Amino acid sequence: MSEELLINISPMESRVAVLDNGVLGEIYIERHHKLGLVGNIYLGTVVRVLPGMQAAFVDIGQSRTAFLHVNDMQRAPRQPVAATNKSEDKTDKNAITDNGENNAAIPATNLAVTPPVVSPQSTTIVPTASKLLIQHRLHESQRILVQVTKDQLGSKGARLTTNVSLPSRYLVYLPSSDHIGISQRIDSEEERTRLKTELTSLMQTVNLQGGLIARTAAERVPVDKLEEDVYYLLQLWRTICARKQEMKHNQSSELIYQELSLPLRSIRDLVHEGTEKVIIDNAQIYEKVRTFAKEFVPFVYDRIVHYTAEQALFDVHRVEEDLRDALKRRVDLKSGGYLIIDQTEAMTTIDVNTGSFVGGRSLEDTVYKTNLEATHAIARQLRLRNLGGIIILDFIDMLEQQHKDDVLESLQSQLTQDYAKSNITQVSELGLVEMTRKRTRESLGQQLCEPCSTCQGRGFVKTAETVCFEIFREIMRCARTYNSPKKFTVVAHAAVIDLLLTSEADTVADLEYLLGRVITFDVENLYTQEQYDIVLD
Repeated sequence: MSEELLINISPMESRVAVLDNGVLGEIYIERHHKLGLVGNIYLGTVVRVLPGMQAAFVDIGQSRTAFLHVNDMQRAPRQPVAATNKSEDKTDKNAITDNGENNAAIPATNLAVTPPVVSPQSTTIVPTASKLLIQHRLHESQRILVQVTKDQLGSKGARLTTNVSLPSRYLVYLPSSDHIGISQRIDSEEERTRLKTELTSLMQTVNLQGGLIARTAAERVPVDKLEEDVYYLLQLWRTICARKQEMKHNQSSELIYQELSLPLRSIRDLVHEGTEKVIIDNAQIYEKVRTFAKEFVPFVYDRIVHYTAEQALFDVHRVEEDLRDALKRRVDLKSGGYLIIDQTEAMTTIDVNTGSFVGGRSLEDTVYKTNLEATHAIARQLRLRNLGGIIILDFIDMLEQQHKDDVLESLQSQLTQDYAKSNITQVSELGLVEMTRKRTRESLGQQLCEPCSTCQGRGFVKTAETVCFEIFREIMRCARTYNSPKKFTVVAHAAVIDLLLTSEADTVADLEYLLGRVITFDVENLYTQEQYDIVLD
């Protein structure tokens, strides 16, 4: 599969499109006045601790306070308990901090947490129950080092963690962990063993305290490149620790480390050996990206191209057209079938329909082929629209178990190209597949759209007939309540007034006769179809 990266820069926003065989697969958008927060590290202030939720709200200088759950904090301190004599157990006070920050609180010159000093007698390390509760680990006005893991979504503030992670091209550094992990996308057991061995050796060589994760890009990367990444991450963490020490006396929340801009981040995270070109339409960003690539991703340096033609870059590759289609509810399949995608607060549902596709041999064969084609479209739409959370896939019912297995296998195969982690259940008897997809930022629809001002996001409005009947009931209510009015004036949308003067004219005449009052009508073009007023004269 050939892949290209298109980077479009304008004064308002930066956009990165990933093309798979010339078709838009993913889109990343960053508004310059509203930069994403994921990856940023803050020295925040605890605003409120909620024991009932085992969570805390932390001020990081944004419009909404951010959310920190106890499960997203570093492991609670552990205390050694002697098997023979408790009085002999002594613990270094510097080894454990009461604020739950551990490694995050260490100075720049010492990246290791001092291990507990215990008696040579037999001991057992057990967690202290009270230390597991958030009310014993945090208190209001406390300053803590936190990292954003999820952007603000709707009315919810950002999601935080105290387990800081620092990514580079090939590695991710975990200062508060002692784990060495390998990306699950690296299948070769021999390569996984090599990476683990070399990373362990490198950590011992540079005396690096913490943990490391080898990213997918680290596969078959020589040890000298890994060593460069280790030294880069070590220096970066020291810089963060030093800045934290400088800012700890400030009362306001401070940004300690800001994630790279979208163009540079896309080079670090999205580019791989299969990327044929990186096309950029801005000269200044082109030079910045080349400088960054030369140092960190040298293999892609010669593939970076500056686009200078008059026609817009995204127009040439039909990205703008695909973006417009990605905001539609309906997605057409080549066979004639289609998908209906509905996104709600709780979940996203995707319904598969045969549409105009009639197949050939049998109904089961038609349904099977439609569902197989739908798996390709679903996987693409999940990436393109960045749909996350709970997702319900309503495939057309299939009778044969082999067909159900084939459809599920096809879906799982298509999702292997997705950077976001997902979990899929089996096909149910009703043809439903439940899945989850990791959500770290707003979906495309949430980022580019807002609820309709007419229907307030319902997706429909009352019919003109329904509004007419409401008006009749309101007139009757006003007539009973107020005896003085001699005339009623109905102010409403043109479609409603038109119906009142045509199809409902007899009802209006009967109402005038019953009430003994005149009813007149005025059109207000600024009103929506559901809006109306009744003026008493």
